[in-house]
Amino acid sequence: MRQLYTILSIVICFLSPGLHSSHSASENYAMYIWHNRFYVYAAFALALTLWVSFKMILKKVHWQKKDSALLKLNINTIKKGCYNGDTGFTPTTLQGFAKQLSADVRSLDLATEVIDMKDYDPDDQLADECSSKCVSVFLVSTYTDGQPTDNAEWFCKWLEEASTDFRYGRTYLKGLRYAVFGLGNSLYAAHYNTVGKNVDKWLWMLSASRILTRGEGDCNVAKSIHGSIQADFLAWKVKFLKRLRDLCQDDDNCCRKRKEGTSCIQTDGQEVEEGKNTALDNNNSEIPSDGGQVAKRSRKVARKNQEGKEERREMITPALREALSRQGYKLIGSHSGVKLCRWTKSMLRGRGGCYKHTFYGIQSHRCMETTPSLACANKCVFCWRHHTNPVGTEWRWKMDPAEKILEEALEKHQNMIRQFRGVPGVKSDRYEEGLTAQHCALSLVGEPIMYPEINRFVRLLHSRRISSFLVTNAQFPEEIRTLEPVTQLYVSVDASTKDSLKKIDRPLFKDFWTRFLDSLKALAEKRQRTVYRLTLVKAWNVEEITAYSELVALGQPDFIEVKGVTYCGESSASSLTMANIPWHQEVVVFVQQLVNMLTDYEIACEHEHSNCLLIAHKKFKVNGKWHTWIDYDRFQDLARAYQESGGEKVFSSSDYTAQTPDWALFGASEQGFDPAETRFQRRNKGKDLSGC
Repeated sequence: MRQLYTILSIVICFLSPGLHSSHSASENYAMYIWHNRFYVYAAFALALTLWVSFKMILKKVHWQKKDSALLKLNINTIKKGCYNGDTGFTPTTLQGFAKQLSADVRSLDLATEVIDMKDYDPDDQLADECSSKCVSVFLVSTYTDGQPTDNAEWFCKWLEEASTDFRYGRTYLKGLRYAVFGLGNSLYAAHYNTVGKNVDKWLWMLSASRILTRGEGDCNVAKSIHGSIQADFLAWKVKFLKRLRDLCQDDDNCCRKRKEGTSCIQTDGQEVEEGKNTALDNNNSEIPSDGGQVAKRSRKVARKNQEGKEERREMITPALREALSRQGYKLIGSHSGVKLCRWTKSMLRGRGGCYKHTFYGIQSHRCMETTPSLACANKCVFCWRHHTNPVGTEWRWKMDPAEKILEEALEKHQNMIRQFRGVPGVKSDRYEEGLTAQHCALSLVGEPIMYPEINRFVRLLHSRRISSFLVTNAQFPEEIRTLEPVTQLYVSVDASTKDSLKKIDRPLFKDFWTRFLDSLKALAEKRQRTVYRLTLVKAWNVEEITAYSELVALGQPDFIEVKGVTYCGESSASSLTMANIPWHQEVVVFVQQLVNMLTDYEIACEHEHSNCLLIAHKKFKVNGKWHTWIDYDRFQDLARAYQESGGEKVFSSSDYTAQTPDWALFGASEQGFDPAETRFQRRNKGKDLSGC
C-alpha cells in the first residue's frame, strides 16, 4: 500500500503542475512522455507484433524443413558381431559399418541413432516407429547353425513370434520403414545369412515397408559379389543413401500436396531396380511376388552364370594377397605360399631345432614350410593364421602347375635364407646347408591335399630327394586313399566326439563327422608312416581320453603327437585365452592316461619347449631301443623304386627307420633339447606367430 501511495503521489504531481512553482528537467521529461503515452503504447505494440511475426516465420520454416528432412535412422546392430561360426568378420566389422552409415546419413542433415539390439525393446520401440518418419536399418550377422548372436536372440525371438501371433495382427508394423543388411559366409550354404533373411521376412509379414532390397555381405572372398564383405556393404550403402534422398524428396512433395489440398498416395516403399524382383529369395518362398516363377528362374540362371565366373577366379584376391604378405608369406602364383619357420631361424644360429628334429631327426635349418593350397575346409579356433586364408570344400579356382609351385617355393625359401648371411650368431656351415632344402613341411596353412596335383607335387619333391611331411584335417578321405607315398602323413585329430569337433574345428562340411571317421579309416590303409596330431585345449577337449583311445583303434597310426595348443594372441576368429593353454606337465599327465588305455603304444619322445610328446607304436621299439627317427636316404631310394616300378614295389614304415638318440627320449634330462645345440633364453620375448 505504501508503494502504491508513493506512485499515486508522483502521478498527481505530474498532473498538477500548479502544486509546485518550479519543475526540474526530469519532471518536464516525464510530463512529456505522459502527454504522448499513446504513441509509446503504439510503438511497443508494433515491436511486439513484429517480434511475434518473426518468431512464427522462423518456426514455420523450421517445421517445413522438418517435414521434408526428419528421417531418424536407427541402426540396430550387433556389437558382438565378431567371427561367429558361420561368418568370419572381426569384432569391429558391424560397429564399423554402423558408424560409416550413421556418418553418411548425418551428412544428409538427418538424425541418426545407433542402438545395440540388447538395448532395443521391439515391443515398444518398433510400434512407436510406425507412426514416425523413422527409417530402421538392421545390421545383423548369422551365428553358428544359422542362429542369431546372444544379444540379438530376444529381438529375433520376439519378431518371429509376433509374425505368427494372431493377437498382433498382420498390420502391426504397418507404417514402419526398414532396410536389412546381413553378414554371413556363403561357405555355410545351409545357413548363409539366415538371420538377415528371417528378420527381413518377419518384418514384411507384419506389414512393414521395405525401402530397399536386403543387402548381403559375404566374408567368403571367393564368392563375394564385390570381392570382400566391406565392398558388399559399400555397394549396398550407396543404394541405401540414394533411396534415402528419394524418400526425403517424396516426403517434401507429399507435404506440399497436403497444403495444396490434393491427395498424397503413399507407396509401399518397395524398390524396383534394373528389372530385379525385390521379393525375398527362394528360402522365403512363402512370400508372394509378381512373376514368382520367372524370378526364381532368373535367380537360378544368375547364380549359374556367377558360379561359372567364379570358377575362373584366383584363390588369392588382391586384398587377401596384401593381408598375407603383411604376415610374412611369400605367395606363389594364385594359391600357394611359403614362409620361414622360426625353428629354421633358430637352428641356423645353433639354438635348437623343432619337435620334428627331436622326434624324427629332421634338420630344422634345411626344412621348407610351404603349401600348394592356402584354402582350408576348417576354421579351427586355435589356427595361428587368424583365418586370413581362404576356405572352401572343393577346388574351384585357377590352378597353377606343380612344377611352377615347387620352383618358386624353393627360390623364395632360398632368398629368405640368404637374408641371414652375415647376421650375428648364424653359423656359416648351417647357412650353406640351409640354402638347399632337404625337408618339406606341407603344413604351413590350408589343406594341401585339396590341391588336385598333390601327387605330382610330392613326386617332384622326392625327385629332388626332399622328404615330405604332409598334414591334412581329416575331411578328404578319398584324397587320402589316392595319395601316393609320402615320408610321413599326418591327420589332425583335434577332438574325439562330434560335438567337440564341431566346436573346435568348425568344419564347413555338413557331413564332417562321417568324413572325419572315414579319413581315419583311410589312414589305417596306408603303408607308410602315419601320425595322429592331437592339439589339447583346456576346457575343450582334454576330458575325452576314452573317446580318443577308440579313435586310435580306428586309424591305427604309427605315432601320436600330443601337443598343447599355442596361444597366438587375441583374435576375432577365436575365443581362446591363456586359460585354455595347458602346462607341459598337464600334457604329460594326459598322455600317460591315454597310453594306459592303449595296449600297443608307449611314450617315446618329448620336446618340452614345444609342449609336445610323442606316443609311438611298440613295433618301433626294436631290441629295447626306440626307432622313431627316419633314414631319409633309405626312404628316397624306396620312393624312387616305387615310382619306377609303377607302384609294384611297395614298402612300409618299418623299412626306413633309424634309432632315436637318448637325449630325445621321454624322461631324459634334456627334455628333447639337442645337447649339440646351445640353449638360448630370450628376454622380453615378443609374440612370434610362425612355426610348424
